[in-house]
Amino acid sequence: MAHAILLHEPDDDVGVAVRDLKKGESVGAITLEGKFITDVKLVDDVPLGHKVAMRDLAKNKEVIEYGRTIGAAFQAAKCGAHVHTHNLKTLRWKI
Repeated sequence: MAHAILLHEPDDDVGVAVRDLKKGESVGAITLEGKFITDVKLVDDVPLGHKVAMRDLAKNKEVIEYGRTIGAAFQAAKCGAHVHTHNLKTLRWKI
């Protein structure tokens, strides 16, 4: 199985697609150091450079990337889903 998702930290909620990914495809996820983490079956098409859910994300769950919170899911997302502006909101300007 080809590695096609890159994780900044092993426990991140999302990884980055290193090529265009197709719904139904199963791909491996590795860390920046090349350590295999898991296989993921895509439930959506995910374009190169976009985020992929590494686990089910409940609505309002804070989403971790780079080992820190980058936003919150304003829609639930299944493992293998495309995570982008349609289901993730930044918390940067949250008051």
